Amino acid sequence: MQAEPHAEHHEVAILGAGPAGLTAAIYAARARLDTVVFEGPQPGGQLTITTEVENYPGFEHGILGPELMDIFRRQAHRFGARSLYETIVRVDFHRYPFLLWSDSGKLYSAEAVIVATGASAKKLGVPGEAEYMGYGISACATCDGFFFRDQHVYVVGGGDTAMEEALFLTRFARRVTIIHRRQEFRASKIMQERVRSNPKIDFLLDTVVEEFLGETRDGLRRLTAIRVRNVRTGEQAVLPADGVFVAIGHQPNTDIFRGFLQMDEQGYIITEPRSTRTNIPGVFACGDVQDKVYRQAVTAAGSGCMAAIDAERWLEARRHAEQGRAVPADGGLASGGESSSSVAER
Repeated sequence: MQAEPHAEHHEVAILGAGPAGLTAAIYAARARLDTVVFEGPQPGGQLTITTEVENYPGFEHGILGPELMDIFRRQAHRFGARSLYETIVRVDFHRYPFLLWSDSGKLYSAEAVIVATGASAKKLGVPGEAEYMGYGISACATCDGFFFRDQHVYVVGGGDTAMEEALFLTRFARRVTIIHRRQEFRASKIMQERVRSNPKIDFLLDTVVEEFLGETRDGLRRLTAIRVRNVRTGEQAVLPADGVFVAIGHQPNTDIFRGFLQMDEQGYIITEPRSTRTNIPGVFACGDVQDKVYRQAVTAAGSGCMAAIDAERWLEARRHAEQGRAVPADGGLASGGESSSSVAER
């Protein structure tokens, strides 16, 4: 193995610093691997724009999203992981060690790479959306629905995701209104039947959200209304709103890996079953970048643990092979053998 002479070299490079990336950092650093975390454009991931997190185990009374991610980060640093507040903008996975270029212009190399760049909720891109995201606007009913008990909330979207969000919200909200820009939904027929038969759900069709409105009282920001427009008539109205869930899909942050890593039609990285291994040996993927089903902090953290264990075992197997010893290419994972490394949970 020959490192690039002008590159800063690390054993493990983790791209992304949400629950998946920082959990991977905890496990990799605890295994005494030289670990660096590229925090990217949103240090802490999507939880940093979430106010209260009540469904992460271990926090009986809930915890603020940014505070939770700061705990993750400090724990990773405690074991020796380093955070770099840079974004990787280009990679070369055809060379080994792998090469990574950051937005600062600096070149890095790594013996193993863990991709944890996540997926971003698609946004409407209208005034007030960024201002009130996390303060009445959400992209996750499972995460935030509980906070809207006995309130009137809106769901924006027309696909299965929007239908699922609306149905879930009926467990808490007094009333759920689905806003869609057309008369017809893209959702499957069975999902449409379910929402139409639910007495708590009504519809605002041929309508788009033009603006989110709110107020700040005693230093607390909150959404209070939405401005909507009928696309057929052009008529506008301002509607009181306790909460709005934007459910127009997610976009995995995988553009820089195209041409290297196998992805599905939506851009999610494909990993081998029951592992985080990608099509390139030594590159692993975890969290929302490869999970379009659950998208929860706790599942992301679990897959981050898996990625670190997979990476540690792969590095160990490679080093044994370089020394001329016969070791399975997967480091013994297929046989279920345990690593003797400190990466194993104690």
